[in-house]
Amino acid sequence: MDKLSIIGLAVAILAIYLGFSLDGGGISALFELPAFIIVFGGTLGAVMLQSSKEQFFHAMSLLKWVFYPPKYDVDSGIEKIITWAEKARESGYLSLEDIAQEESDSYTNKGLNLLVDGIEIDNFKVSLELDLDLYREHNLRSANIFEAMGGYSPTIGILGAVLGLIHAMGNLSDPNMLGQGIATAFVATIYGVGFANLLYIPIANKIRSVIHQQTMYREMISEGLLAIALAENPHAIENKLSAFRLQE
Repeated sequence: MDKLSIIGLAVAILAIYLGFSLDGGGISALFELPAFIIVFGGTLGAVMLQSSKEQFFHAMSLLKWVFYPPKYDVDSGIEKIITWAEKARESGYLSLEDIAQEESDSYTNKGLNLLVDGIEIDNFKVSLELDLDLYREHNLRSANIFEAMGGYSPTIGILGAVLGLIHAMGNLSDPNMLGQGIATAFVATIYGVGFANLLYIPIANKIRSVIHQQTMYREMISEGLLAIALAENPHAIENKLSAFRLQE
């Protein structure tokens, strides 16, 4: 669990609550169901309109990364690569077949199997790079969905504000209905800006950060496997991959 993300969200909400309360406001004034339906529903509908079904649901599946991001241990990864290199030097690439079958990471599994199959070096490199590029692009498109929600939300908040004022203007003779319409107008604006800057944009950036960490780790795996394919010395491989420790 990423405790910093939880603390950050709590701090943001608490700061808004305290600031509003110190100014004499009641927290209940910030809860308006009509405004929420307009802003959240409108934003969700807009982003569904621009996205494919597969990409939209993939983006929703990545939400767990905000609080439960996948972990990649660079030191452990380097140790595994060195072990593979030593085994390949001693017993040949076919000795890595059993290791490939046990490897849970699909990218690493593919790279090891390519080694075992004895694919040509140029094709080996191109295959791993293409796989990495497509994986990164697929996930970045999902992160862009949340960024798009951050763009739509404030505008739809303004739309909710205008609708609230229209409702208020139509009930000038009824003070209760007038107040309700004005409240919806202002709260819709708050929801639009708040959701964008406290949720959608931070979520997009957090997912991009996780994708970057994944990409760097897989690039390390790719470099290590390529070095094994070139029959480089395990010690030299370790020195080369040590630079990836700076990316943690």
